[in-house]
Amino acid sequence: MVHQKYEPVIGLEVHCQLKTDAKAFSPESAAFGSEPNTHVDPISLGHPGTLPVLNKQVIDYTVRMGLATHCHIAPRSVFARKHYFYPDLPKGYQISQFETPICSGGYVEVLLEGEDGAPPVTRRIGLTRIHMEEDAGKSIHDQDPYDTLLDYNRCGVPLIEIVSEPDVRSGREAYLYMQKIRQIVRYLGICDGNMEEGSLRCDANVSVRLRGQTTLGTKTEVKNMNSFRNVERAIEYEVTRQIHLIESGGKVVHQTLLWDADKLETRPMRSKEMAHDYRYFPDPDLAQVDVSEEQLAQIKASLPEMPEARRERFVDELGLPAYDAEILTEERGVADYFEETVSALFKRTRGGDTRAQAKMVSNFVMTDVLRVLNERALAIEDNPISPARLAGLVYLRLEDEVNSSAASTIFNMMMGDDRPADQIAKSHNLLQVSDDSALLPVVQKVIVQNGKQVKQYVNGKDSLIGFFIGQVMRNFDGSPDPKRVRALLQKQLNAQKQNG
Repeated sequence: MVHQKYEPVIGLEVHCQLKTDAKAFSPESAAFGSEPNTHVDPISLGHPGTLPVLNKQVIDYTVRMGLATHCHIAPRSVFARKHYFYPDLPKGYQISQFETPICSGGYVEVLLEGEDGAPPVTRRIGLTRIHMEEDAGKSIHDQDPYDTLLDYNRCGVPLIEIVSEPDVRSGREAYLYMQKIRQIVRYLGICDGNMEEGSLRCDANVSVRLRGQTTLGTKTEVKNMNSFRNVERAIEYEVTRQIHLIESGGKVVHQTLLWDADKLETRPMRSKEMAHDYRYFPDPDLAQVDVSEEQLAQIKASLPEMPEARRERFVDELGLPAYDAEILTEERGVADYFEETVSALFKRTRGGDTRAQAKMVSNFVMTDVLRVLNERALAIEDNPISPARLAGLVYLRLEDEVNSSAASTIFNMMMGDDRPADQIAKSHNLLQVSDDSALLPVVQKVIVQNGKQVKQYVNGKDSLIGFFIGQVMRNFDGSPDPKRVRALLQKQLNAQKQNG
């Protein structure tokens, strides 16, 4: 949404739950989905006399995210205690980072849709910091009519908080930014990016100002946005609310708001806290975090090829259209599956037009594979058709041993049949027959049985060739090669033309 008079100024705070086996400061399981209050221990519950011990994997994952987003990695950083009192925080404070985050600076680039047919525009959104912290528990308000229930399983689960600069200018940009963050953390393998389960959460700091001004307006913080679409809706609603409030002579109040996804509106939650309200100070129970040059080099070497680089390589080396490359690199698992299939196919073909071969693999993955996975709600890792088996099917198609319809049929059969594609094709009589000696008797029979159409063809109605091809296909026991059928029909019918 474009606001002519006012400019929205938006900063996002994104929390990503890290995919570690243990919690941030205790050996207790960090797994999601268990029975309430079964993944708790004295450390995460803040029992007196317990001491936290940092899970080193948390450092590794945070640095991976920092490197992938072009951040400066601090050789030394410190944990702090963030104090506030709420029932789901049994210690009375949250272990986080304040003055010395482990990652700072950096940026994320998003591709904005061009207006009125213009090409897409790349927007760079700066990052203020990425820091480590632990999660709080969960308050459940809708299961008991009289009491709030507490589940402490999430206490101590490791998080990273990604804080952007106030560079976002619309709900749509925020939507694209969140998608990009999700793509990055999933490529890195550090977070599953599931907003519905709370492993990816977003708070938005929203303000507006007159266009051309540089001073920031009074901001509100919007919480409780549990999907990309709700992030976009909530921000656009809050921007519009603030503009209407200012235009009517009111003032924006510095407060925290909840997004109500049912009513599609924000509503006040509490006054907005400032940093001094949390009484930050260095955690005396935790040593400083040191990241050596050697450790940094090892983490950097372990990073996967990121989606932008992979997309460019698919276009440059494999000759894929930009659209195909964009779709195939959206998820790391899909990109891996595509490349493994291409590699398996190249071993079969041993040369030829590799770009045409890669394109055919792309067509199968983008249509059949992604379609079936979407219909069956399967992850690419759960796909029963391995890259080697799909390569076998693509090879049959490249060699014209099956037509496109038969290839689709074979693919569907392969979802429940673990045999190679050629065996399935043979057992179901789907291999194309190109032997003239097998095709010619059926061609001649069709010509004899359709004298009226033959006469029309001889008299110049060449479009009837399609009718004859269809008759041969229906009368042949198997899958005749349409190209050979057409050639044989034209030869037989043209001979009758010449004979008058």
